[in-house]
Amino acid sequence: FVGAASYMLVSYWYRRDTATAAGIKAFVINVIGDIGLVLGTLFLFKTMGVLDYGQLFAGAHSSFDKDAPELVIAMLLILVGAFAKSAQIPFHTWLPDAMEGPTPVSSLIHAATMVTAGVYLIGRLHIFFEWAPTAAAVGAIVGAITLLVAGSIGLVMTDLKRVIAYSTMSQIGYMIMGVSAAAYVGGFFHLMTHAFFKALLFMAAGSVISAMGGNQSLNNMSGFRKALPFTFACFLAGGFALSAFPFFSGFFSKDTLLFEVGARGGWYWGLYVAGYIGAAFTVFYTWRMIYRAFWGEPCKEAEVVIETGHAFHPAEHTNPHTGDEDDPSTQEVEDSEVGFPGSEHKFAEKTWQMRAAMIPLAVLAVVAGVIQLPFGVTNVISDFLHPTFADTIVAYEPDNSSLEAFGLILSSVIAIVSLACAYWIWVRKPGTSAAIQARLPWLHKLFSNKWYFDDFYSAFVVAPVIWIGKWARDSFERVVVDGAIIGGSSGLVKAGSAAVRAIQTGLLRGYAAFVIGGLSIALLYFLVRSL
Repeated sequence: FVGAASYMLVSYWYRRDTATAAGIKAFVINVIGDIGLVLGTLFLFKTMGVLDYGQLFAGAHSSFDKDAPELVIAMLLILVGAFAKSAQIPFHTWLPDAMEGPTPVSSLIHAATMVTAGVYLIGRLHIFFEWAPTAAAVGAIVGAITLLVAGSIGLVMTDLKRVIAYSTMSQIGYMIMGVSAAAYVGGFFHLMTHAFFKALLFMAAGSVISAMGGNQSLNNMSGFRKALPFTFACFLAGGFALSAFPFFSGFFSKDTLLFEVGARGGWYWGLYVAGYIGAAFTVFYTWRMIYRAFWGEPCKEAEVVIETGHAFHPAEHTNPHTGDEDDPSTQEVEDSEVGFPGSEHKFAEKTWQMRAAMIPLAVLAVVAGVIQLPFGVTNVISDFLHPTFADTIVAYEPDNSSLEAFGLILSSVIAIVSLACAYWIWVRKPGTSAAIQARLPWLHKLFSNKWYFDDFYSAFVVAPVIWIGKWARDSFERVVVDGAIIGGSSGLVKAGSAAVRAIQTGLLRGYAAFVIGGLSIALLYFLVRSL
């Protein structure tokens, strides 16, 4: 049902081919995840004979040996479901395309609710994942890879909503890595704070897009600080929280997560390091987005807002995901104005509904972290989760104040230094970004092409399926189905009807001959039977 709801909402602008294609893509990938989830559940049911959570958890250790192959397979299949729902590699390609849907949809289900279902699933089945450490390790590694890959793509995306979409993938990668590594408090704490600041960023992005008349390209945005002061303030609140800037909500949740992962020791140190590399990526793509949209000389759309107090209203609406995203003249002209500023030229920032939604999110993005402060100052999240994870055999209360202090300092340094570097690159020395791109064109191309995942799927999944479909249509369907089955049965009917039609001559003597012949056969039958 969730997948179907996502499909319908992503395809809401049904007159756009890109929107309907994105909806189908989201539905198909989520169905693949559903298949994995169902198969994994069947593996558990085959061995344990029950599906009730209480009975499953009670019999987990007695029904399987630790890291037994059948349990590992079941958990890996369930991970397929978690990865597909939460847009983790390699099932992540649907989420950026899902930005075709209305921005409030992106804010709610594609940032705060639906896409975190995989995190909940892994946490809910923690007993099985702890008893199958191989599967748990796969989940943690995939989460770490996703947070790095998605973060790197976010560094070069120029579509405002897609930058936030890749950020969502990256942050969920943190959560998947955390709960797979038994960092349950940090994982679910970050899930909560992420819901606040990411929903806020999507809503604020919608406000900017509204003022831009539907244009979503960062290349066309600048100078919205004065044009959209309320939206700018919300972007700052969400940006600081996403960047894990000291004392904002994301700072405490991300630090808790990475601290718990690092406290596991061993190979988990690799995940710990990956988390801090991803933290630097996060700061750069977040402030690249903010600096490009709100700093600099006002673009023509921002000037319209400043001078008239109304949103920019283009002469004709175009689909920003067709043609050159920076040149509306190359884009497909919309046949409907639904979803764009109407004739009244109002824009989102001035509506009380938008402010009523964004103000609470902004406040929570700033202060929500106080419910789980370091060094045990507050323990609301850990106390809330304790009954659920009291039976864990892996997680423990890390008692390493030096590691926790080191993490707080490192997070602060990364956030502050990366923010300063981003300011230097995109505000003080705006040509720096182009110079880096010129020196590392291969890296920019890799990131811009999204690590070629879509190209790979197009070449090795979509193209073969299309070829098989055409072959089946041209050979099997036409020869076997149309020729033998449908054609053969219709041929038999035609032959039979032709034979029956042949005896319908309309001549009385012919009918009389048939009657006499029939009576003669019947009489002969009874004579033979009486002998």
